Amino acid sequence: MTAVPDREALGTLLRHVLELLDGDVAAVYAGLGLADYRPRYSPLVRALVADGPLPIRDLAARVGVTHSAASQTVAQMSRAGLVTLAPGVDARQRIVTLTDRARALLPVIEAEWAATTAAMRQLDAELPVPLAEQLYAVLAALARRPLRDRIADTGLAPTDGPAGRPAGGRARNVTGR
Repeated sequence: MTAVPDREALGTLLRHVLELLDGDVAAVYAGLGLADYRPRYSPLVRALVADGPLPIRDLAARVGVTHSAASQTVAQMSRAGLVTLAPGVDARQRIVTLTDRARALLPVIEAEWAATTAAMRQLDAELPVPLAEQLYAVLAALARRPLRDRIADTGLAPTDGPAGRPAGGRARNVTGR
């Protein structure tokens, strides 16, 4: 087992929790004979089942990820034979469609989704606040005031140039002296 990240290394801690959660779901898929299926595919598969073929941009918005993240995941899914891509009305647009292979896997994907949802409810019962509730609270707080603004409140001067160089000035240390 790897060491738990420092409490103040929040990005590392969040990635560690996500690695644990996704790693366990990936192990479930591997145990079901789907070693090439990634947990990150399921939200996209579920959106495509619900809404039909979608442009990558719409798919990204539907599942709440960046266009870049959706595009990368779709490329992986295409290599795994789970989706096809076709040109859209606009030459820059690509329409994502589930393949027959993906549709054949839907019963397993849906069963895993339901089992994982039930397992997360059990985990939430052990936590002081359900994980999703806490994460939504974090998102709301950051929407009200981004972390970069909170960092600026500490007195750290913003830079536009190389690290340690204030915009239009000489290098100085992080205390501003």
